[in-house]
Amino acid sequence: MPVVVQKYGGTSVADPERITRVADRIRETREKGNDVVVVVSAMGHTTDELLELAAQVSDNPPRRELDMLLSTGERISMALLAMALEARGVPAVSYTGSQAGVLTNSMHGEARITKITGERVRQSLEEGKVVIVAGFQGVDPVTKEITTLGRGGSDATAVALAASLGADHVEIYTDVDGVYTADPRIVPVAQKLDELGFDEMLEMAASGAGVLMTRSVEIGRRYDLPIHVRSSFHDGEGTWVRDSEVMEQAIVSGIAHDRSEVRFTVSGVPNRPGIAARLFGALADARIVVDTIVQNIAHDGTADISFTVPKAAVAEAERITKEVGDELGATVELDHGIGKVSIIGAGMKSQPGVAALMFRTLAGLGIDIEMISTSTIRITCVIRADRIDEAVAALHEAFGLQDGPNRQEGES
Repeated sequence: MPVVVQKYGGTSVADPERITRVADRIRETREKGNDVVVVVSAMGHTTDELLELAAQVSDNPPRRELDMLLSTGERISMALLAMALEARGVPAVSYTGSQAGVLTNSMHGEARITKITGERVRQSLEEGKVVIVAGFQGVDPVTKEITTLGRGGSDATAVALAASLGADHVEIYTDVDGVYTADPRIVPVAQKLDELGFDEMLEMAASGAGVLMTRSVEIGRRYDLPIHVRSSFHDGEGTWVRDSEVMEQAIVSGIAHDRSEVRFTVSGVPNRPGIAARLFGALADARIVVDTIVQNIAHDGTADISFTVPKAAVAEAERITKEVGDELGATVELDHGIGKVSIIGAGMKSQPGVAALMFRTLAGLGIDIEMISTSTIRITCVIRADRIDEAVAALHEAFGLQDGPNRQEGES
């Protein structure tokens, strides 16, 4: 029988009533003649509640113990869902990430999946059972330590499992209908996208669109595995994320925004080779992801380097940056009031005037652009966080996305 892999997010399994609805959907999928593997997140805000508990007993919880704590959230939802299925006459079994053979590296809190053995999963499918796997977690096969994959890690679990089991696609069920041209809470006329290419979805996820974890899209692209993002509350079609070469190319597909970063500015850095490597090497050693980077050269032989990091990593990044700054005789300033707004579209690389329209639109609002970064299909501007909403709405209108993405013919 064909294998269907479904992932249900925290809002989809937030309480017993929603868990029973999910069980009904799974039963329907199985009755259509499919083998079903389900990946679940923790119920509702369980992960945040566990983090709050950790903060009440420790200012700096050990990463290993934090992983042990956080991995319990998904175990609750997987067991309850298995019980709900059994109550409906559907044989089911739940497995933790380690029991399912989700093998990772040793990076607690942000581990990467290295392999999925899936022996027990396949065996249970052969026995006619629905298999429920705890998302967001795995095990280091060398140290035997439990690891977690970072925020949104259940998406990565689901896509990796689907790839390892040879599924045709993976279904990601969430509390929204799919991927939109902008956040509907900011732009009520935002349109649901029927399809997106992997590259476009990667840029949107990395730019703040929270529907899919970036690494799950990377896995899907690597294995050419389509991802269907859809609502867990109805049966309508959602958004398909798949190879964009068979689709028309959107000039601009969507507007993404992000308020989750802080800007660091290191002033008075000696302008000589190796300085940037010293700073960013130290941050990399601490596993801190650096995003937008700008360097300005002064006339006195020094430079200013500005970059952004996620707010979750600010404390460690500040410690490291100030240590390096002291060594170099430089000063370090933090700006917590920035945000990013991005336009993304596969057709941008062959369409002139896109950047000009973006900058002109922001200028018309009197919004100062403080940093700019680009890729072939994305332009990101760092602006004041309190201007994000109006910037997103204005750009959405400027590029005509209220009528859906304007598309040009792509390769077939």
